[in-house]
Amino acid sequence: MEKTKYFESIGGAGVFALFDHLPGYSFFAKNFDGEIMNANQGFYERFGFTSEEEIVGKTDFELFPVALADQFRRDDLKVMETGEPMLGIVELFFNRQGLPDWFLTNKLPVVGRDGAVIGVMGTVQSYARQAKLNQHFVQIEAAVDFIRDNFRGKISIGELSQRTGLSPRQFDRKFKDAFGISPQQFILKTRILAGCDGLANLQSSISDLAFELGFCDQSSFTRHFQKHMGVTPLQYRKRLR
Repeated sequence: MEKTKYFESIGGAGVFALFDHLPGYSFFAKNFDGEIMNANQGFYERFGFTSEEEIVGKTDFELFPVALADQFRRDDLKVMETGEPMLGIVELFFNRQGLPDWFLTNKLPVVGRDGAVIGVMGTVQSYARQAKLNQHFVQIEAAVDFIRDNFRGKISIGELSQRTGLSPRQFDRKFKDAFGISPQQFILKTRILAGCDGLANLQSSISDLAFELGFCDQSSFTRHFQKHMGVTPLQYRKRLR
């Protein structure tokens, strides 16, 4: 209760309400237990809610797939434990059409009246929208769009670089400047997170899912999945049951 009172007193109707007037921004604030205490219209409408009251008290594990919720919780705890913000986090979500969208997230600690960290607050906005101001992104945008629509199939770096008019070396460098990882790592991360969504469908086999995501076999999918997620696809599926 005390944490909730802190959020009410430090946020009020003024500070947090500002984000309702910033187009393209979603805002959230959570307490130390990960429960949402405040959210602007842009945030709660993403989940189909019509008012802030409907989302207050919910955690990421009630709103996102387990893989994403785990990552968000780790980031939240890091911010709250260190008191240091995490800025410019590029995160991947899947929309209702099953296509990946990238978002830019900023997280900062929320400090109570006694100076102690009592939660975390942050903003989320479309990465593509923000990145259009970044010259590196503009130059690789055609390749990013192609990956978005075709990440389940075979994609060569040569093919991607041709779509941008850059040499493979230039393309690789500008891609890393824009996303912080190589194109190959970017494609792999997209496939792994798509695999998290696919594993929620208990009717499909892991082997079939591996081929659908562009892996050469189930063994390759399992190896990469465990490296990124810390568990095998089968272990992850069991967590969902």
